[in-house]
Amino acid sequence: MEITKIRGINEKREQEFNKLGVYDTADLMRYFPRAYLDMRTRQPLKYAYHNDIVLTTGKVVSMPVTRYYRRGGLVKIVCEQEGFVFSVVWFNQQYVANRLKLGEEYLFYGRVREESGVISLVNPSFELLEKAYRLKGIVPQYPLKGSLNQKLVRDAVRLAVDIEKPKSLIPSELISKYNLSDLYSAYKEVHNPSSFESEKKAADRIAVEEYFALISAFKFIKGGREQVRLNRYNTTARELLEFIIMRFPFEFTDGQKSAVNEIFADMTGGKVMNRLMQGDVGSGKTAVSLCSIFIAINSGYQAMMLAPTEVLARQNYYACQKAFPDYNVALITGSMTAKEKREVKEALRQGWINILVGTHAILQEDVEFKCLSLCVCDEQQRFGVAQRSSMLNKGIVPDVLVMSATPIPRTLSLIFYGDLDVTTIKDKPKARVEIQTNIVPNERYSDMLNFVKREITEGRQAYFVCPKIEGDEEGTVMSATELFEDLKSRMTGVRIGLLHGRMKEKEKNAVMQSFKDKQIDFLVSTTVIEVGVDVPDASVMVIYNAERFGLSQLHQLRGRVGRSDIKSYCFLMTKAIDGVAIERLKILKDNTDGFKISEFDYRLRGSGDFMGSRQSGKFMNDLGALNYSTESIFLAKKISDELFLSGENIDAIKEVATRRYQKLRDIAMN
Repeated sequence: MEITKIRGINEKREQEFNKLGVYDTADLMRYFPRAYLDMRTRQPLKYAYHNDIVLTTGKVVSMPVTRYYRRGGLVKIVCEQEGFVFSVVWFNQQYVANRLKLGEEYLFYGRVREESGVISLVNPSFELLEKAYRLKGIVPQYPLKGSLNQKLVRDAVRLAVDIEKPKSLIPSELISKYNLSDLYSAYKEVHNPSSFESEKKAADRIAVEEYFALISAFKFIKGGREQVRLNRYNTTARELLEFIIMRFPFEFTDGQKSAVNEIFADMTGGKVMNRLMQGDVGSGKTAVSLCSIFIAINSGYQAMMLAPTEVLARQNYYACQKAFPDYNVALITGSMTAKEKREVKEALRQGWINILVGTHAILQEDVEFKCLSLCVCDEQQRFGVAQRSSMLNKGIVPDVLVMSATPIPRTLSLIFYGDLDVTTIKDKPKARVEIQTNIVPNERYSDMLNFVKREITEGRQAYFVCPKIEGDEEGTVMSATELFEDLKSRMTGVRIGLLHGRMKEKEKNAVMQSFKDKQIDFLVSTTVIEVGVDVPDASVMVIYNAERFGLSQLHQLRGRVGRSDIKSYCFLMTKAIDGVAIERLKILKDNTDGFKISEFDYRLRGSGDFMGSRQSGKFMNDLGALNYSTESIFLAKKISDELFLSGENIDAIKEVATRRYQKLRDIAMN
């Protein structure tokens, strides 16, 4: 059913939902929360610390004051709580002034700011205490766009669940056999949890359903087809590989040597290479990929290397130039001039360029190779299947090597990368120094900042990472723009830069280059710095609201420091003091093995959207913050395998599964 049939969704909001991948009530029902807020316990504000997220009460004792600035404004009130006086401030939300009344008592939920002993709340949600209905219980939080707000999305999603009344694709006999609960009830529970325990059970049930459909669709569409090799490489390249390896300023680890052997066996075998090389941060995947490129160019073919960002593309470009001084290496990115791009494209068509390194600009239709035989895709989880299809169409059945610095346990790799062979590099170069990781409660915030400033005086650099760019209506999360302003006022004499995804590509490149050139001491950023750029003098990583990130993502961010022999540190800022959130962060603190961390991550919070579906269309639903287990995925595969062996109800499931995941046809073409 069209989502405009739901009360409160007009044409403008329909367009905003469309940008989120929601086009009808079925999509809306499957639009899962990104987090949950626990509104079951109130906290006295006088005991709160800087950056704490609190649910508290306050009586308005002064009329709202509104101030306007060139780029917005603020509303400020003064409240009292059992003799304790505090202020509440909303930035760029002037409308709240008309909703506040002198003498009334309100329930507030938001982030605490403490400066010089003065406590205030920043951008909190609020409602009259005597009529409170939103700020109680366990409240789902959804990703938003434009004019969408949490109340609108919550109400719309719950209506969509009742409209759709989802039914399982799994045959009833298998539902009974594996004691699976009612799917409709599970959807109602995850969108309106009665407890975190019941939400977990409901999330497991939905995960079984989602992955059952996905795995079944893979089986229907992909089949067992393999492609015969058309491009033939010089087998004498084996001796020359040893010479190439000697060019690197470090000794290859056993894991790297094993990976080179597997790739060489693929590229000299009878079938096209289709390989995933996964390895922890700093395990040396790029060096191995350069060996595969050498096999191709030494045999007279061309190779391409695709990267998700211009900064990483340039880093790979310089690495190729250094490794292959006797070959022509070119770079193509979106920020290059039209003339520069034309020159590269013409040289590529003529075959004068041996290796082309670039961003998504490589995938444009007019980028034509003369004899492409190898595609290397760096940080493959940043690209969707449609982009991968475009990459492969550049050559005639080219070999493919995709790399991921997000370690995926082998059992899950076999499920999700059924069309790829998997190479795993587990060891790291010996020169790397282990990063010291600390969990920092809000009361130690000032001490942590003083430590970081001392590191700067010794010539080091620091990252400060926030989960989002700007504040929102909830006001519960530190934003990059707000932290940038806060640090400028707190940290005098320190050069601070700001980096986030809304900046233009040239601006991002300029900021990142300034940081690499040591013109910036502190880089305040969102997770755009997650992908592997090397800044050797960066020794400190500070992550705000660390409890909101997955363990694997935190490990990726931590890997931005410790890129040399300098002692490095990672500080995990959190409001949590106990419970599951702290247990998760302790796993990161006590482990440096990315594979162990990712195992914990999948066990605790599921796989997330690591297949890159957001970039390629909604062929796989993002399960958001649903707290499902790895066992749910294995059960889904077991049920799918059993169903295919029995052959029962195959046609009905085939029709639904392939329609839901029709984008997987792009994979089938590759």
